[in-house]
Amino acid sequence: MFSQVELVFFTPGTRGGEAAPQSGRSHIIMAPKKVCVIGSGNWGSAIAKIVGANAAKYDGFDTTVSMWVFEEMVNDRKLSEIINTDHENVKYLPGHKLPPNVLAVPDLAEAAKGADILIFVVPHQFILRVCDTIKDVIKKESVGMSLIKGVDEGPDGLKLISDVIREKLGITMTVLMGANIANEVADEKFCETTIGCKDKVNGPILKELMQTTNFRVTVVEEADVVEICGALKNIVAVGAGFCDGLGFGDNTKAAVIRLGLMEMIAFAKFFCTKGSVSPSTFLESCGIADLITTCYGGRNRKIGEAFAKTGKSIEDLEKEMLNGQKLQGPATAAEVNHILKHKNMVEKFPLFNEVYQICFNGHPVTEFIHCLQNHPEHM
Repeated sequence: MFSQVELVFFTPGTRGGEAAPQSGRSHIIMAPKKVCVIGSGNWGSAIAKIVGANAAKYDGFDTTVSMWVFEEMVNDRKLSEIINTDHENVKYLPGHKLPPNVLAVPDLAEAAKGADILIFVVPHQFILRVCDTIKDVIKKESVGMSLIKGVDEGPDGLKLISDVIREKLGITMTVLMGANIANEVADEKFCETTIGCKDKVNGPILKELMQTTNFRVTVVEEADVVEICGALKNIVAVGAGFCDGLGFGDNTKAAVIRLGLMEMIAFAKFFCTKGSVSPSTFLESCGIADLITTCYGGRNRKIGEAFAKTGKSIEDLEKEMLNGQKLQGPATAAEVNHILKHKNMVEKFPLFNEVYQICFNGHPVTEFIHCLQNHPEHM
């Protein structure tokens, strides 16, 4: 739960607006919440643009939004100094101005210290290191939101990244996933997203922090399903990229999307808490919408296509094409494969398995079409 203070005679509103008087009684409202964005890549910077604007607009949030920046030199200047001076992440989100109240902080612990809302937007391979760095400085009553696409492997099989963060930091966790290509979000092109939040108090607060006219937010309670969708769709997108690189058409890609969605739903039913999975969650932005946009426009599709065309390794293509960003699809395919092996279930997920085999075990990329041709009609 967020901390509360008692203020008298006024209700909250937008910053600078008039407060409505209350007749003869005190009114409990939330103290302004300090927000920290942990990560400043393409997606992290796009989210910081939204969060910064809303924090400046609504008096429920502290005006200054901290954004942790992994320090590096760009054109002989520190990236954090460029962001704080020019209000632009010239390396990862060039051409888009960040609100002036977004403060780039190169010290992770300093950025997170005292934050009420922690937004995690780093490659999932780095999350343990991030948590170890901030665990002794954060508020124990803070609320985390993971925008990280990926899963981990635990002793019982699947472990969600939000679970990893929750266990390391001991804080309440939520997730945000959706059909949200970062540059389009930064361009303020209309899109939707999904927040997975089981707590009915935190959900509206996080929605207010995130929602804009062109970034519409829906809150659902099935946070684990929302997060699984965000991870698994990247595996499917790599397969869609294979099809593009091999010269197959939109009909084939539609089959990849449909069969991939079938495997995503089946995986969620096997691994989500108590197996209670609502089909409606897959109709939210985190489900079918995110799957479609990633299979047509995301970096995993792009690298999958180049892999099929060039024969270069995933690692080499990542270095050549992503400007320092990390690819999630192949790594997630490997983690999912290990989880499925542990449960003796690899054969039940032929598309996930074939992406893994092509990326890591030398299977010819041309084999992917045979996976589609022999995929079971129903799961």
